[in-house]
Amino acid sequence: MKVCIYGAGAIGLLVGARLAATGQHEVSAVARGATLAALGEHGLRVDGFAGPITGPVKASADPGALGVQDVVVIAVKAPALADVGRRIAPLLGPRTLIVPAMNGVPWWFCHGLSGPAAGLALKSVDPDGSIARHLPLEQVVGCVVHAAASVVEPGKAHNQMGRGLVIGEPRGGVSERVLALKAALDAAGFECTASEMIQRDIWYKLWGNMTTNPISAITGATTDRIIGDELLRKLTSGAMLESGRIGERLGFAITQTPEERHAITRKLGAFKTSMLQDVEAGRAIELDSLVGAVRELGAQVGVETPLIDAIFGLARVFGQAHGLYPETPKGGS
Repeated sequence: MKVCIYGAGAIGLLVGARLAATGQHEVSAVARGATLAALGEHGLRVDGFAGPITGPVKASADPGALGVQDVVVIAVKAPALADVGRRIAPLLGPRTLIVPAMNGVPWWFCHGLSGPAAGLALKSVDPDGSIARHLPLEQVVGCVVHAAASVVEPGKAHNQMGRGLVIGEPRGGVSERVLALKAALDAAGFECTASEMIQRDIWYKLWGNMTTNPISAITGATTDRIIGDELLRKLTSGAMLESGRIGERLGFAITQTPEERHAITRKLGAFKTSMLQDVEAGRAIELDSLVGAVRELGAQVGVETPLIDAIFGLARVFGQAHGLYPETPKGGS
């Protein structure tokens, strides 16, 4: 396949390097600045628990220089997605698969659902509908990443643990194109699962990280310190129960308890969440896709979210005070 990685951060580097290292795919990347220069000099590089992985890449800041692709993996932070939508057209043909490997609730999340949120256009993640206009739903394959990774220098990532991917059709079911993509990802060393209902998998991951991410951003603490504090653990557990009630009304109840999920998080040790990494790097925080969308869905299905609201408000003001989140528009909540 011709595969383009749009956004060579930690996850983009991990996916691109593993696919390129097979020698079976022509891998390119849209990048800029120091990352673009590093990719041109060294190619794609990842180290970590599975050992070093390298692969060749054609990198450019201009998507038009790379041509139409078979697969485009979007691995940018959520605040950058609208800009990706405006620039992605040269990479897309009528059969190109668009695979957003991103945190949080995606813009298309409600289009495969039934019930009170069916077809809802999420204003928290796509306020003007531009993302949906530029990224055709029929070409999207959903993706959930279960891997801990961070950028150690431009063009090089460290994969602390995990190589799990879950992919699936936004409208449900397992298609031939999902199975073909799964085969390619498995051959590249990922542990890939084809999901019958990818929204369920998105919500399960979100259920665990929608609390620790913003709390870590505000406090500067790693996840072990957050769940090791009795009061913060009680806060995160309560917010998780609210999110669980929303998921139940959306059609995918969480069977795990908050304490069971905390036990899994403890295994990560002193882990820096993606939002804490963003704060430390001075990047905009992904608050809307991780927390704002949950509040919006809660309101849609009739679940009150006082604890989620409190976490959102604290993180929003923190982000605004540090220039990492936009000032609330007039009339915003």
